[in-house]
Amino acid sequence: MSWVFDATPLIYLAKADRLDVIEALDEPRLVPEAVHREVVTTGVEQGYDDARRIERAVEGGLVEVVAVDTGDSPAATRLASHPRLSDADVAVLACAASRDAVAVMDESAGRSAAEVEGVETRGTAYLVLAAVRDGALSTAEGRKTIDTMIDHGWYVAPDVYTKIVGKLESLGD
Repeated sequence: MSWVFDATPLIYLAKADRLDVIEALDEPRLVPEAVHREVVTTGVEQGYDDARRIERAVEGGLVEVVAVDTGDSPAATRLASHPRLSDADVAVLACAASRDAVAVMDESAGRSAAEVEGVETRGTAYLVLAAVRDGALSTAEGRKTIDTMIDHGWYVAPDVYTKIVGKLESLGD
Protein backbone atom coordinates (compact mmCIF):
# COMPACT_ATOMS: atom_id res chain seq x y z
CA MET A 1 0.00 0.00 0.00
CA SER A 2 1.24 3.50 -0.82
CA TRP A 3 0.91 6.51 1.48
CA VAL A 4 0.65 10.17 0.43
CA PHE A 5 1.28 12.76 3.14
CA ASP A 6 -0.36 16.11 3.66
CA ALA A 7 1.38 18.84 5.67
CA THR A 8 -0.28 18.49 9.08
CA PRO A 9 0.77 14.90 9.90
CA LEU A 10 4.35 15.64 8.89
CA ILE A 11 4.51 18.91 10.82
CA TYR A 12 3.10 17.60 14.09
CA LEU A 13 4.99 14.31 14.06
CA ALA A 14 8.14 16.39 13.45
CA LYS A 15 7.24 18.80 16.27
CA ALA A 16 6.91 15.77 18.58
CA ASP A 17 10.18 14.41 17.14
CA ARG A 18 8.36 11.19 16.15
CA LEU A 19 8.69 11.02 12.38
CA ASP A 20 9.98 7.51 13.06
CA VAL A 21 6.39 6.25 13.29
CA ILE A 22 6.27 6.59 9.49
CA GLU A 23 9.02 3.97 9.09
CA ALA A 24 6.62 1.10 9.79
CA LEU A 25 4.38 2.03 6.86
CA ASP A 26 4.75 0.23 3.56
CA GLU A 27 6.60 2.02 0.82
CA PRO A 28 6.24 4.13 -1.13
CA ARG A 29 5.69 6.96 1.35
CA LEU A 30 5.15 10.04 -0.79
CA VAL A 31 5.05 13.80 -0.32
CA PRO A 32 3.78 15.87 -3.25
CA GLU A 33 6.04 18.75 -4.28
CA ALA A 34 3.35 21.25 -3.24
CA VAL A 35 3.39 19.87 0.31
CA HIS A 36 7.19 19.82 0.36
CA ARG A 37 7.32 23.50 -0.70
CA GLU A 38 4.76 24.43 1.96
CA VAL A 39 6.33 22.46 4.78
CA VAL A 40 10.04 22.21 4.09
CA THR A 41 11.09 25.00 1.73
CA THR A 42 9.05 27.71 3.42
CA GLY A 43 9.50 26.22 6.90
CA VAL A 44 13.30 26.04 6.67
CA GLU A 45 13.41 29.62 5.32
CA GLN A 46 11.39 30.70 8.36
CA GLY A 47 13.63 28.78 10.75
CA TYR A 48 11.20 26.09 11.94
CA ASP A 49 12.91 23.12 13.60
CA ASP A 50 10.16 20.76 12.47
CA ALA A 51 10.78 21.77 8.84
CA ARG A 52 14.43 20.83 9.21
CA ARG A 53 13.45 17.45 10.72
CA ILE A 54 11.19 16.78 7.74
CA GLU A 55 13.92 17.89 5.34
CA ARG A 56 16.28 15.36 6.96
CA ALA A 57 13.59 12.66 6.67
CA VAL A 58 13.36 13.37 2.94
CA GLU A 59 17.15 13.34 2.58
CA GLY A 60 17.28 10.04 4.50
CA GLY A 61 14.69 8.39 2.26
CA LEU A 62 11.93 8.12 4.86
CA VAL A 63 9.58 9.85 2.42
CA GLU A 64 9.95 10.60 -1.28
CA VAL A 65 9.01 13.92 -2.86
CA VAL A 66 7.02 13.42 -6.06
CA ALA A 67 5.68 15.64 -8.81
CA VAL A 68 1.91 15.55 -9.19
CA ASP A 69 0.44 16.63 -12.51
CA THR A 70 -2.93 17.98 -11.46
CA GLY A 71 -3.65 19.25 -14.99
CA ASP A 72 -4.41 15.79 -16.40
CA SER A 73 -6.30 14.49 -13.40
CA PRO A 74 -10.10 14.48 -13.45
CA ALA A 75 -10.08 14.23 -9.64
CA ALA A 76 -7.76 17.24 -9.39
CA THR A 77 -9.99 19.23 -11.72
CA ARG A 78 -13.00 18.54 -9.50
CA LEU A 79 -11.07 19.14 -6.28
CA ALA A 80 -9.49 22.40 -7.48
CA SER A 81 -12.89 24.09 -7.33
CA HIS A 82 -13.37 23.11 -3.67
CA PRO A 83 -13.19 26.37 -1.68
CA ARG A 84 -11.65 24.79 1.44
CA LEU A 85 -8.84 22.83 -0.21
CA SER A 86 -5.37 24.27 -0.75
CA ASP A 87 -3.25 23.42 -3.79
CA ALA A 88 -1.29 21.07 -1.53
CA ASP A 89 -4.50 19.30 -0.44
CA VAL A 90 -5.52 18.88 -4.08
CA ALA A 91 -2.06 17.47 -4.89
CA VAL A 92 -2.28 14.96 -2.02
CA LEU A 93 -5.72 13.74 -3.05
CA ALA A 94 -4.91 13.65 -6.78
CA CYS A 95 -1.70 11.73 -6.09
CA ALA A 96 -3.51 9.26 -3.81
CA ALA A 97 -6.33 8.82 -6.34
CA SER A 98 -3.95 8.17 -9.25
CA ARG A 99 -1.90 5.63 -7.27
CA ASP A 100 -4.73 3.99 -5.34
CA ALA A 101 -2.90 5.13 -2.20
CA VAL A 102 -3.95 6.24 1.27
CA ALA A 103 -4.01 10.01 1.82
CA VAL A 104 -2.63 10.85 5.27
CA MET A 105 -4.44 14.02 6.31
CA ASP A 106 -6.26 15.40 9.31
CA GLU A 107 -8.36 18.31 8.07
CA SER A 108 -12.06 17.54 7.77
CA ALA A 109 -12.47 19.32 4.41
CA GLY A 110 -9.78 17.16 2.83
CA ARG A 111 -11.10 13.96 4.38
CA SER A 112 -14.63 14.78 3.23
CA ALA A 113 -13.45 15.51 -0.32
CA ALA A 114 -11.44 12.28 -0.26
CA GLU A 115 -14.53 10.31 0.70
CA VAL A 116 -16.47 11.78 -2.22
CA GLU A 117 -13.58 10.90 -4.57
CA GLY A 118 -13.25 7.38 -3.18
CA VAL A 119 -9.78 8.02 -1.71
CA GLU A 120 -8.98 6.21 1.53
CA THR A 121 -7.66 8.45 4.32
CA ARG A 122 -5.90 8.01 7.62
CA GLY A 123 -4.86 10.67 10.10
CA THR A 124 -1.96 11.41 12.38
CA ALA A 125 -3.61 9.65 15.33
CA TYR A 126 -3.93 6.49 13.23
CA LEU A 127 -0.17 6.53 12.58
CA VAL A 128 0.60 6.82 16.29
CA LEU A 129 -1.92 4.13 17.23
CA ALA A 130 -0.56 1.81 14.53
CA ALA A 131 2.98 2.35 15.83
CA VAL A 132 1.82 1.35 19.33
CA ARG A 133 -0.15 -1.61 17.98
CA ASP A 134 2.87 -2.82 16.00
CA GLY A 135 5.28 -2.38 18.92
CA ALA A 136 7.28 0.49 17.43
CA LEU A 137 6.14 2.69 20.34
CA SER A 138 5.09 1.79 23.86
CA THR A 139 1.68 2.89 25.08
CA ALA A 140 3.37 5.59 27.17
CA GLU A 141 5.36 6.80 24.14
CA GLY A 142 2.19 6.90 22.06
CA ARG A 143 0.40 8.95 24.72
CA LYS A 144 3.37 11.28 25.04
CA THR A 145 3.46 11.73 21.25
CA ILE A 146 -0.23 12.65 21.12
CA ASP A 147 0.10 15.01 24.09
CA THR A 148 3.24 16.66 22.66
CA MET A 149 1.52 17.24 19.32
CA ILE A 150 -1.40 18.86 21.16
CA ASP A 151 1.03 21.00 23.18
CA HIS A 152 2.42 22.22 19.85
CA GLY A 153 -1.01 23.15 18.47
CA TRP A 154 -2.33 19.97 16.87
CA TYR A 155 -6.08 20.10 17.26
CA VAL A 156 -8.16 17.15 18.28
CA ALA A 157 -11.68 17.44 19.65
CA PRO A 158 -11.98 16.44 23.32
CA ASP A 159 -14.23 13.46 22.55
CA VAL A 160 -11.78 12.22 19.90
CA TYR A 161 -8.87 12.64 22.33
CA THR A 162 -10.76 10.50 24.84
CA LYS A 163 -11.22 7.81 22.17
CA ILE A 164 -7.53 7.95 21.23
CA VAL A 165 -6.46 7.57 24.87
CA GLY A 166 -8.93 4.70 25.33
CA LYS A 167 -7.57 2.96 22.26
CA LEU A 168 -4.00 3.46 23.47
CA GLU A 169 -4.91 1.94 26.85
CA SER A 170 -6.63 -1.00 25.17
CA LEU A 171 -3.45 -1.74 23.22
CA GLY A 172 -1.51 -1.96 26.49
CA ASP A 173 2.20 -2.67 26.77
